[in-house]
Amino acid sequence: MRTYLRLVWAVARKDLLVELRTHERLTAMGAFVVLIGVLFNFSIDTALVRPQDIAAALIWMTIIFGGMLGLGNTFRLEQEDGALSGILQSPIPLDALYLGKVLGNFILLSVMVALVFAVFGLFFSLQFSGNPIALLGVVSFGVVGFVSLTTLFSAMATRSSMGESLLPVLVFPLLIPVVVYGTTATDRLFAGRPVAEVGGNLRMLLAFAIIFTVAGSSLFRFVIEE
Repeated sequence: MRTYLRLVWAVARKDLLVELRTHERLTAMGAFVVLIGVLFNFSIDTALVRPQDIAAALIWMTIIFGGMLGLGNTFRLEQEDGALSGILQSPIPLDALYLGKVLGNFILLSVMVALVFAVFGLFFSLQFSGNPIALLGVVSFGVVGFVSLTTLFSAMATRSSMGESLLPVLVFPLLIPVVVYGTTATDRLFAGRPVAEVGGNLRMLLAFAIIFTVAGSSLFRFVIEE
C-alpha cells in the first residue's frame, strides 16, 4: 500500500514540477479567472442585481470553464513527447497513474479556486456569513468529482482525432449534478443559512466524487490503452 501511494505521489509530483517550470496551465486558468471577474464586474448593474444573489452561480461557472481550460491538457505533454507509450509499458499500475494525475490536477485546480474566490470577493465585495468548513467541504467534494471525471475524459480526448474539442461534449452532461448541488449549497452558505440545510448537498457531492473516482480508476485502463 505504501509503495502504491508513493507511485501515485510520484506521478502527481512530476506533473506539478512540470507546471512549476512552465506555468502553462496555471497562467491560462489564472488569466481566464481574472478576465471573467473583470467582465462580470462591468456587466452587472449592482443597482438592479445584488452580486451576493448570483455569486455562487458565477463562481461555479468560472471554476468549471477555467478548470476545463487547464485540465484538457493533462496528457498533452506525454502525447507530444511520445512518453505516453513508455509510461504504458512501465510496471506502474494504470490506476495509480490515473490517481496521480487526479491528485496533481486537484492541487492545480485548488490554486485556481482560491483565486476565483479572491477575485470575486474583491470585485463584488462578497460578505460570507456562513460556515467556512462547510463551504470548504462543498468546494472540495465538487472539485474532486470534476477533476476525476475530466481527467478520465482528457485521456480519451487525447487518444481521439478530435482532441480537446471532444472534452466539453463528454464532460458537461455528466457534470450537471455537481454544478446543481455545488451551486445550491454555496448559495445557501453565502446567505448564512444553517449547515443542516446543505447536508444533503454535501452528501450528494461526496457520493459523486467517490463514484467518479472509483469509476475513473476502473475505466482508465480501457480508455488509455485503446
